[in-house]
Amino acid sequence: MTNREDSTWIRRFHPRPTAGNRLVCFPHAGGSATYFYPLSAAMPPSVEVLAIQYPGRQDRHQDPLVDDLAVLADTVTTVLLDCADRPLTFFGHSMGATLAFEVARRLERIGVVPAGLFASGRRAPTCHREEAMHRSSDQELLREVVELGGTEPQLIDDEVARMILPALRNDYRAVETYRYEPGSDLTCPVIAFIGDADPKVTSSEAQAWAGHTTGEFFLRIFPGGHFYLKEHKSVIVKAISDHILTAGAQR
Repeated sequence: MTNREDSTWIRRFHPRPTAGNRLVCFPHAGGSATYFYPLSAAMPPSVEVLAIQYPGRQDRHQDPLVDDLAVLADTVTTVLLDCADRPLTFFGHSMGATLAFEVARRLERIGVVPAGLFASGRRAPTCHREEAMHRSSDQELLREVVELGGTEPQLIDDEVARMILPALRNDYRAVETYRYEPGSDLTCPVIAFIGDADPKVTSSEAQAWAGHTTGEFFLRIFPGGHFYLKEHKSVIVKAISDHILTAGAQR
């Protein structure tokens, strides 16, 4: 793995070269690595946050988009191999949770077992819904994002819409066309976080994550919608850091 590939796919907003653990964060559809800047800043010194930067957005706006989660997972898995010299814990929100799961599967197949997977705001891979928002109009797609709380409507003018729509539509296509392939799942703990008013996932769909690991499973439900994280950052940071430190103490 070259430094070029590492710097392309991974953002270290707060480099901690002596940290004993790494938290890898996977953004939601249309999201970017900077979504996890506040989380990175709040993590204890013993945890270095690696935020995945998907192609086609921000400083990667000229890189070709990837609309296949399996292809994306293959690439991210390869990128993360050079980071596996320390224990990795995954946190994925929405589409990012599904991608994190697929990357974790691939790593476990070659003997790299994550310390845990936090699946946020996303139903289990086997809980399929027929959705085709990626085929809708630009206005409908933007309305969906606003209604979910992903951005404020006053922030989306014509120029911003032109910038975010290609990646947004691409990511919706990727996650809506994703199909779970039966096979070996995980042995690491899985922790599902959801908002109690999230239209994208029910408590039973989140509970179904338990069937994707032979390890421990926990479900935590927060007040809020799809982007419940905004109101509960400190609680989420503590839950993640406590899990990482406990897992480290048990090794």
